[in-house]
Amino acid sequence: MGRVEGKVAFVTGAARGQGRSHAVRLAEEGADIIAVDLCAQIDGVPYPMSVPEDLDETVRQVEALDRRIVARVADVRDVAGLAGAVADGLAELGRLDIVCANAGILGPYREIRDVGERVALFEQVVDVNLTGVFRTVEVAKQALIDSGGGGSVVITSSLAGLRAIGVRGGYTEAKHGLVGLARTYARELAPHMIRVNSIHPTNVATPMILNDETARAFLSGIEAPGEKDVERALSFLNLLPIPYVEARDISNAVLWLASDEARYVTGVALPVDAGAAIK
Repeated sequence: MGRVEGKVAFVTGAARGQGRSHAVRLAEEGADIIAVDLCAQIDGVPYPMSVPEDLDETVRQVEALDRRIVARVADVRDVAGLAGAVADGLAELGRLDIVCANAGILGPYREIRDVGERVALFEQVVDVNLTGVFRTVEVAKQALIDSGGGGSVVITSSLAGLRAIGVRGGYTEAKHGLVGLARTYARELAPHMIRVNSIHPTNVATPMILNDETARAFLSGIEAPGEKDVERALSFLNLLPIPYVEARDISNAVLWLASDEARYVTGVALPVDAGAAIK
């Protein structure tokens, strides 16, 4: 029997990267999935975001594991769209046990001098990365309660939620805010045996990190950076001598927090960061 057999997980940002990895890893261990993603570009995000075909691939991979999945295009800035996705998932899958509030973005790497533009981009990042998580939990928490038997909410923060690492434009601020959000929900939902934790990855080998724009940002003095240049630049962050972790490393931690193995773990900020928080 799988470690989350018979459970249903709601995953945001599920079209690719960590979100897809979480959906597939939970499905491998017996969960059915409600998957949402914007599947469109947000102005100001400096790297290509997911497209509908990415979400289709997540569906294919989950179904290949003989698990059910309800996938919807939805924006974590749109509470009605999120609520509709949860309602559709409940109608087909019958319950909700796990929430993976994973969706997030990085803002522009370039220095922005105009105050109005700086404020607008800051608000946009916070709206996705912090308020979007709040909306996600809000639309899902009653379903978690009604399903009975407890549950698990795993909020994707970042190393930048534990340590200021120089990422501008609302990212570090929002990721710090998620620690407080997780602890507040841990207190609120504890009477229902629903556990709430945040997880804090270092660099992860996903399209958010492994793209030309990020390479140029890390390697501004190199005209045509290669893979080894990028790896060397990313390695500076970590205590262990690696440039990044894999999405599955984060998914394994999500699985543990979602499973009965962590049944009494709540209010924890869990680093999966190759020691970066203490470097």
